[in-house]
Amino acid sequence: MSITRNIRTPIMHRAVEANGFVFVGGTIADDTSVSMGEQTRNILTKIGGYLKEAGTDASRVVSASIFVTDLSKKKEMDAAWTEFFGDNLPTRATVGVADLGGGALIEVVVTALKA
Repeated sequence: MSITRNIRTPIMHRAVEANGFVFVGGTIADDTSVSMGEQTRNILTKIGGYLKEAGTDASRVVSASIFVTDLSKKKEMDAAWTEFFGDNLPTRATVGVADLGGGALIEVVVTALKA
């Protein structure tokens, strides 16, 4: 089995392909001063780009793990989430955490099938 690593950062690769899947590591918004909804939209746009670079797209996302610092803002996140995925909603878990650092309200990890 081969492993393809895409988009290297100092500490990880943003997307790693193995065995027909693309795994996208934890992604936060570029601007963490904006609302939960705006952070979610920014993250999903970034993830869409990572998936495209790895040869797949958001319609092939099968699973997501979401970490949020304030579960009372989940409805904002859900609105942006369903706007982005439409009818191609993946399975997901949303977990409340104490802190993501730097003002981030949300961090998202996804797994997609290779196109």
